[in-house]
Amino acid sequence: MVFKRRDRRPIWQVVADFVYPRGGWGRAAQYVKHRVRRLPDTPEKIARGIWAGVFAAFSPFYGFHFIVAALIAKLMRGNILAALMATFFGNPLTYVPIGVAALSTGHSLLGHPFDRTVLTGTPETGMCGLGCQFSSAFGDLWHNMKALFTPAQADWHGLGLFYEQVFYPYLIGGAISGVVVSTICYYISVPLIAAYQKRRRKALQAKLAQLGKKSNDMDDAGQ
Repeated sequence: MVFKRRDRRPIWQVVADFVYPRGGWGRAAQYVKHRVRRLPDTPEKIARGIWAGVFAAFSPFYGFHFIVAALIAKLMRGNILAALMATFFGNPLTYVPIGVAALSTGHSLLGHPFDRTVLTGTPETGMCGLGCQFSSAFGDLWHNMKALFTPAQADWHGLGLFYEQVFYPYLIGGAISGVVVSTICYYISVPLIAAYQKRRRKALQAKLAQLGKKSNDMDDAGQ
C-alpha cells in the first residue's frame, strides 16, 4: 500500500509515541492545526467538526472518541476528518484537567461531594486512579459479557459502583464542560480558518499569475 509504513513499529514504540510524540506535544499540536486549516471545506463545516472532536474528548467513552466525534460531526454536517483530528484535544497532558472539570461539575450537579482521590487513587485502600478505574471497568464488563456464554460467574457490583461514582458524574459533567469548551473552540476556529484560506487563495492566485506571465514572456521570446 502507498501510505503503509515500511518499518513496522513495535507496540512499545506506538504507546510511547502516543504518550509523548516525537518532537513533543507542541509539535504534534502544530501539525494537527496545520492539517485542519488545509482541509478542503468551508470554515463553518471544519469548525463544526472541531466542535464535535473537542466535545468527544470530554466524554467518558475512552477508546471510542473517534467514533463519537465522527457520529456527532455527521449529525452536525461538519467535517469528519476535522472532528477526528480535534479529538487530540484530549491527550495525556489534558486528561487530568478534563477529568477534574468533568467529575467536579458532574458531582456538583448531582448533589454529591466530589472526592479528588477518585483521580489519583488511594494506595492505603487499594483504590487506583481514574485511568486504572476505567481500565478495570472495561475488564469487568468484558468478563461479564463472556460469562453469558461460559460457566464463569458475572459480578456487577464493582461496575455499579463505578457507574455511580465515576462514569455517570463524568458523563454529565463532561457534557456540560465539553459544550462550553467546544463552543469556544468553534468561534475561535471560524475566523482563523477563513483568514488562512483567504490568504492561501491569494497566494495561489499570485503564483498562477506569475506562471501565466512567465509563459507569456516565453511565447513572446519564441516569436
